[in-house]
Amino acid sequence: MATLTSAALIDRAARIVVKIGSALLVDAETGALRTGWLDGLIDDVAALKSAGKHVVIVSSGSIALGRRILDLPSGALTLEQSQAAASVGQIRLAQAYQQGLARHDIRAGQILMTLEDSENRRRYLNSRATLGTLLELGVVPIVNENDTVATDEIRFGDNDRLAAQIASLAGADVLVLLSDVDGLYTGNPRVDAGAQRLDHVAEVTPEIEAMAGDAGSHFARGGMRTKLTAAKLALKAGCAMAITRGDVDRPLSALANGAPCTWFAGQGDPAAARKRWILAMKPRGRISVDAGAARALRSGKSLLSAGVSDVSGQFERGDPVEIIDEAGATLARGLVGYNAEEARRIKGLRSADIEACLGYAARAALVHRDDMAI
Repeated sequence: MATLTSAALIDRAARIVVKIGSALLVDAETGALRTGWLDGLIDDVAALKSAGKHVVIVSSGSIALGRRILDLPSGALTLEQSQAAASVGQIRLAQAYQQGLARHDIRAGQILMTLEDSENRRRYLNSRATLGTLLELGVVPIVNENDTVATDEIRFGDNDRLAAQIASLAGADVLVLLSDVDGLYTGNPRVDAGAQRLDHVAEVTPEIEAMAGDAGSHFARGGMRTKLTAAKLALKAGCAMAITRGDVDRPLSALANGAPCTWFAGQGDPAAARKRWILAMKPRGRISVDAGAARALRSGKSLLSAGVSDVSGQFERGDPVEIIDEAGATLARGLVGYNAEEARRIKGLRSADIEACLGYAARAALVHRDDMAI
């Protein structure tokens, strides 16, 4: 994969996540939104959508926009000022994306997240389900860090790492970090004339990490170190990642047409990486299934409550469980969609009867096939 061109990597991708930093969206002198640049980016996103691809945008910019609207002083903001600015700026940012995408008859959705949301297994499943549904409905989700309530998340580089977490959560094939540099260099190109850009990186080694520098722009909160952290997360999830300049017209088209960049592209694919991740987890409980359910699982179906004969152990929604057949042989491991008490109550029930049993609308699958490794 490391030898593929940018055009080939993007062309073969079914899902693409694009991370946009504040310095690209917000003019450093005026604090105003760079609407011309954003229009060009959205034209690129529309072109990818026309090619049948799902696109997710992870966007910074709410604090930078909000501080201008609130006329806050220049320089460092207090935590409370940052959160107030984010609250105001998020509305302006979402409106800009909504209006821009509407020019192409594309609907936008907003998801506010923190790293904690993507690392907690219960929240992970909820976020994954919502994101997947939005994409299947043709929506372009705009993901922004929930800076209005975050505390320790307001620091350098969170949206680089958040973008990688979103790429993993969405099962993306490609993550593009639009930056103020055109890739990873052997040294700091701003001060080292001999620094050379690396076109392809298959693994983030200690030697690669030693090449990273610090943040260099006024609004940017992440430097190359956080981008390398994002690369490690992306590669682990089977997702290729590019670092390329974003401060050009139509930056995604430029990347596909051979613009300078660094690709972090290992072997494997998101689905296989996700299965390995699930298999490596220690089960918190066990679910026994009948012969019909066992056949359905082997054919790639989700596990429904009707096929469950027994539930053991204590687990919460999102925890890993082991699924066994009537002979006690392990069939699969998966992330369960109900806690242990709920699973015991609905075992053997048809999906249509779950709501009456639990008293609230519930999911059809006890373990969804996308959250299961056979």
